[in-house]
Amino acid sequence: AGPGQERRQAGQGAGAGSQSGRTEHLKQLLQAISSPLLEILGSMKKQEVVAEEEFSLVQGAGSPTQKVKALIDLLAGKGSQGFQAGQDLTENSAAPLIPCLISADSGMQKHLEVLLSRYGVSVDLDLLSEKAASERLTNLLLVEGLTDLQLKEHDFTQIEATRGQRRVAKTIPLERLFLPLSKVSIPPRISVTVGVAGIGKTTLVAQYVSKWARREISKDISLVLPLNFRELNIYEKLSAERLVRSVFPHISETGLTWLGSGQVLMILDGLDEFKVALDFSNTVACTDPKKEVPVDNLITNIIRGNLFPEVSIWVTARPTAASQIPGGLVDRMTEIRGFNEVEIQAYLSQMFPDSHDLPGQVLSQVQANKALYLMCTVPSFCRLCGTVLGYLVRNGLGCQSSELAPPRTLSEIYSWYFKIALCGEGQDRWRESPRIEQAVHSGRKMMGTLGRLAFHGLLRKKYVFYEQDMKAFGVDLPLLQSSLCSCFLLREETPTSSAYCFIHLTLQEFAAAAYYYNAAKRAIFDLFTESGMSWPKLGFLTHFKNAVQRASQEDNGQLDVFLRFLSGFLSPQVNSVLASWFLGRDEHNSYRVQALAHLQGYLRADTPISSRTVNVLRCLHELQYTELARAVEEGLESENLAGLLDPMHRSALAYLLQVSEICAQETNLTRCLNYAILKSLLPQLLYCRNLRLDNNQFQDNVMELLGSVLSSKDCYIQKISLAENQIHNKGTKSLARSLLVNRSLTVLDLRSNSIGPQGAKALADSLKINRVLVSLSLQNNAIKDDGAKFVADALMVNHKLSVLQLQKNTIGPLGAKSIADALKKNGSLKELIFSSNSVGNDGSKALAEALKVNQSLITLEGLGYFPQVGLLTLEYWRLVSLLSLRENSISPEGARDIASALCSNRVLQNLDLTANLLQDEGAQAIALAVKENRALKSLHLQWNFIQANAAKALGQALQSNRSLTILDLQENAIGDEGMMALSRALKINTSLTALYLQVASIGVLGAQALGDALAVNRTLEILDLRGNSIGADGAKAMANALKINPSLQMLNLQENSLGMDGAICIATALSGNHGLQHVNLQGNHIGESGARMISEAIKTNAPNCIVEM
Repeated sequence: AGPGQERRQAGQGAGAGSQSGRTEHLKQLLQAISSPLLEILGSMKKQEVVAEEEFSLVQGAGSPTQKVKALIDLLAGKGSQGFQAGQDLTENSAAPLIPCLISADSGMQKHLEVLLSRYGVSVDLDLLSEKAASERLTNLLLVEGLTDLQLKEHDFTQIEATRGQRRVAKTIPLERLFLPLSKVSIPPRISVTVGVAGIGKTTLVAQYVSKWARREISKDISLVLPLNFRELNIYEKLSAERLVRSVFPHISETGLTWLGSGQVLMILDGLDEFKVALDFSNTVACTDPKKEVPVDNLITNIIRGNLFPEVSIWVTARPTAASQIPGGLVDRMTEIRGFNEVEIQAYLSQMFPDSHDLPGQVLSQVQANKALYLMCTVPSFCRLCGTVLGYLVRNGLGCQSSELAPPRTLSEIYSWYFKIALCGEGQDRWRESPRIEQAVHSGRKMMGTLGRLAFHGLLRKKYVFYEQDMKAFGVDLPLLQSSLCSCFLLREETPTSSAYCFIHLTLQEFAAAAYYYNAAKRAIFDLFTESGMSWPKLGFLTHFKNAVQRASQEDNGQLDVFLRFLSGFLSPQVNSVLASWFLGRDEHNSYRVQALAHLQGYLRADTPISSRTVNVLRCLHELQYTELARAVEEGLESENLAGLLDPMHRSALAYLLQVSEICAQETNLTRCLNYAILKSLLPQLLYCRNLRLDNNQFQDNVMELLGSVLSSKDCYIQKISLAENQIHNKGTKSLARSLLVNRSLTVLDLRSNSIGPQGAKALADSLKINRVLVSLSLQNNAIKDDGAKFVADALMVNHKLSVLQLQKNTIGPLGAKSIADALKKNGSLKELIFSSNSVGNDGSKALAEALKVNQSLITLEGLGYFPQVGLLTLEYWRLVSLLSLRENSISPEGARDIASALCSNRVLQNLDLTANLLQDEGAQAIALAVKENRALKSLHLQWNFIQANAAKALGQALQSNRSLTILDLQENAIGDEGMMALSRALKINTSLTALYLQVASIGVLGAQALGDALAVNRTLEILDLRGNSIGADGAKAMANALKINPSLQMLNLQENSLGMDGAICIATALSGNHGLQHVNLQGNHIGESGARMISEAIKTNAPNCIVEM
């Protein structure tokens, strides 16, 4: 007895236990129905729909159910008038009576009992708890249709290409699956739920039916009829009524009348297991529910609505099979997601409840192999992989310390699964000769018969087998009852026969490959020819080449995994696992080199790289040939792919885009592509999340290619950078057109191209419609005032964009005014970079006024300052946290305005005044504001002609300020006097972590004062003194401080005239300092001998510290 029988027994117990409760419930229903039904009849009588004698006829009927049947028969004879009355009946307040009436029918009660017996236990592959299963299976992904990948590729390819991730999609709870999405929409008639093999489609159906039968879900649905295609395969012809009665013979004639009601749900589970493909184009229409037609025609007419037009239909299928149903007929499509990381961990833990350590060890091995871990998002594969790794860990096999390495490929995992199944789980008696001989004999016999069945089933796209199929392929029926066979096959009873299928599709493919491998060694004809007759084909390699050719010609990747397994049988590792079972020991050596050469020959064509090409790389991986992929991966790591993109290496790159961890976070293809290479890679770039294509000299024709990628419904690209190429307005228009339909791209970087005003217009027009893009960089594109106006028009209506970079675009006052007007209305933009333009007085004033109104912007860089505008508007900028006023010729007068605003502003955190004209007077005003301000965290005053007096004022401010963490005073001549003032502050201040004093005219006295401060300070982490003149004496003072300072991590003493003596002092001081991680001593005339001495000192005293000399 398998899990299915246990579930049925549990369900029967549940049904019997609730029988007494149902009886009492029925009595209450009968009492509740009688009175409202008479009210409905009375209302129809008043409307003259029902005559007096007809009223009496219905009233005189026996049970409430008989009364309803009499009423339906009566209305059916009244034509359109009766139809309208019946419609009113189902829509008015009496509609809730219908579920009650159906429930009152004794046949319906029997139906509930049958459903509970079949689906009574709701589980997720017998392992995950109800809570965990509900999280995954009762919240489905609501999708808009099938992608090209789902339509054309193998299930494994779908997962591998997308790294197991779906595009962002809404979810819909299972209880709302058949309800309208909004108040103005209608319920779906045809719902389709898709998922790859083993993801849990049938489990989902079982959960739903079980919950409905217990009235826990979809209470508005009166009748649920779950059917599966395994049962339908045994029939050649059926009528609609016989279809229902054959699966549910307990349903009465009265029950069948409710199939004309919209409150009935028919479930068609497992379309991918149907024996024939549905043909919606050529099927003859059938509207007679009593007429027998071929089963595929029957299903097609039901889905079309020719039969049971009021019944809701729910179809489950693998994506490729679901594509048989025309999209125009599907009202709602959902998808089952795979396991997430937490669920994989929970699943493996529940596989081994008796061991505390084993789940963690298995999980570690799974996580160590990213390809296998990715496939573990599929529950069936996760269980198979867990079974293998759990066995190996428990028995000390396949680990690093054993003679057998851990499994790294699909072929190795499945080979171990086969061997474990033959030897018996948990038994470690591999060397007992009689037992091995018996197991080998059984294994060969089973793989010979089941393998032949699997292979020919794979060619025919047949995944469910019946007893007649078994006999046809020579499978012994007693073998099907063995525990060995149960490791590979699932058995399900149908009304007339037993149905069998492999536990997972990949097991069928593995068995098929095993059969082909052995048959190919002795076959003289083409094994792919059903008749067995063909031109002679002699030798294993001839048949191997034929298999490669056949697989490459399959548009839907049907033979991809089969070919991987076939290639895997030629690997040394698989041979060591299965030697003497059905592989000859070391026989792979005769074929492996030639098989490798043949597979590599498929990579030399200079054509677009398809999924079939990538699968050849996966076959090479199964063969444990990784040199080609490793060479390209090293190029990716070093960001030097130039010269490694001939057709073969290009194919390897396409493969790595799917499997390499380097490409998982960002695919960096900077400075290595051209038009031809990019064109060949296009099909694989679709699934990159973060794509960098900078500095490739791309021109407009390349943008047409990228536009086609971004327009695809399969596109997964979320970020794309095209900086520093040669894109003009024509290429930008191609990109803009793709943004009108793209649903994935959130970040677009077009820095340093030449898109011009017209390119900006094209992008702006697309932004008026696009609702996905959140960040756009147009830096250095010469869009000018006209381009800025176009962008502003888009900002008026776009409510998604949050980051916009427009620096270095020759934008003048008119463009700035346009952007300012847009900011008054836009509520989504949070960061606007506007620096290095020429906005002038009027533009700055317009932007400043806009910020009084705008309530969303938190970062603004590039607003110019002019005295007549004033910066008192900071008081109104309630949300701006970063303000950059670099290179704006701000004078001391302007600095006073800024300081005044800082005294009252409580939001601004970052202020950049680099390269202005503050001088001491302006900096002193800023210092007074810093003394009072409690929000500012970073202050940049580089290159502002600041001297000692301003440094003194800043020192006094730092003694009381507790918020500032970064102070930048580079290239200001504060001298020793200013350094002494700052040093006094550092003895007291506890917030500053970074101090930049590059080229600040600091000498020995300043360094000595700074050393005294560092001996006390416990918070400063970064100190930059490059380009000063502290000399050897200053270095000694610093060295003494470094011996006891615990916080400093980075110290830059570059170009400080330290000499060899000063540098040695610093190096030897590191022995007492455990915090420094990086020291720069370059440009200090240390000399070669000094460098050697310092190197030795560093190795001895601070081996973990990086010292540049």
